[in-house]
Amino acid sequence: MKFSFIIWQYLTHKAFLWILLVVNVLGTIGGYIWYGSQLADTKPIFRIFVPDSPTATLFFSIAIIFWLFGKHFRLIEALALITLVKYGLWAVVMNLLALQQLGSIGYDGWMLVISHFAMAVQGVLYIPKYKFRLIHVAIAGAWTLHDVIIDYVFGQMPIYSMLSDYIAQIGYFTFWLSILCIALAYWSMKKRFLFDSKIDNH
Repeated sequence: MKFSFIIWQYLTHKAFLWILLVVNVLGTIGGYIWYGSQLADTKPIFRIFVPDSPTATLFFSIAIIFWLFGKHFRLIEALALITLVKYGLWAVVMNLLALQQLGSIGYDGWMLVISHFAMAVQGVLYIPKYKFRLIHVAIAGAWTLHDVIIDYVFGQMPIYSMLSDYIAQIGYFTFWLSILCIALAYWSMKKRFLFDSKIDNH
């Protein structure tokens, strides 16, 4: 057995998926609590688009639940991949920019860096598991780009007060990060048959 196949067996084992589900559910709950004050000041029409990272882990949690029962929720899988990578990397970059501005981000800041990087990693690790199609990538991509508009046209982005002078640059970065994550989902869809064939050969 190849080492990569052994790792994949562990990653897709039901016991590990249950652990991953619990971790993501707890992270989702914690994330929504973290956004509590901002949500309280947000108009109801925008609230679904404000808590980006916990919504990404919510998508992934739903995908895991379906996997545990041998099913696939294809649209949720596409949303999970795109949003986990996008918001995971986005938060890492924003916290590192905050570090540059402030000189320190403290324990909580570094925990955000680590946890959000782990979000992006888990999204990529499960690429062989996703079964979404082009229509699902298109819908998930539209959701993601619409969220960029809500954040940077209607001013609903996550609050990083020390970076308020760079909103235009951050919005530009976020747009292209979104495009790259949508492209990743498209690539993974096109290459899925390669992953499937490798797994089937073992």
